[in-house]
Amino acid sequence: MSISKPKAESETLTYSDAMNVALYALAPRARSRAELHTHLIKRNCDASIAEAVLDQLEIEGLLNDLEFAQLWSESRQRQKKMSKRIISQELRTKGVSQDIIEEVIAEIDDESEYKLAFALAERKYRSCAHLEPEKIYSRISGALSRKGFSGGLTSRIIRELTGADSQ
Repeated sequence: MSISKPKAESETLTYSDAMNVALYALAPRARSRAELHTHLIKRNCDASIAEAVLDQLEIEGLLNDLEFAQLWSESRQRQKKMSKRIISQELRTKGVSQDIIEEVIAEIDDESEYKLAFALAERKYRSCAHLEPEKIYSRISGALSRKGFSGGLTSRIIRELTGADSQ
């Protein structure tokens, strides 16, 4: 059994090593081009080699910012019940271009965002319906605002849940 010697800190990655690093980084989840570029640079990869690796991954269809952004958006809506605003912020921090972010966010219509917020608020309401109205409002509005939903939408949903509209 031979043990390979670790690379010295100052030693830059070859194209082949950089490609392996990139593929390993893509294995657990999709990443944006900017995320992967940052990862390669941190792993001591020369910028020109990193760009060549990223270009090759795009050609092979393994790296696509639009697909990444769509998957990220769907996942965040389905699993974390996040609003368009939060998803947009997260994609921006992941280095996705504004054009792609706008395209992906445009796919989320107001009605589906309302349904998402309502379902979240309804679950929260069931757990705190026994409390006084101020506490209910505070808990639901806090939950919705942490997920990035607007104050106007939050107020509308709370009125609907508590029946304040009918009074």
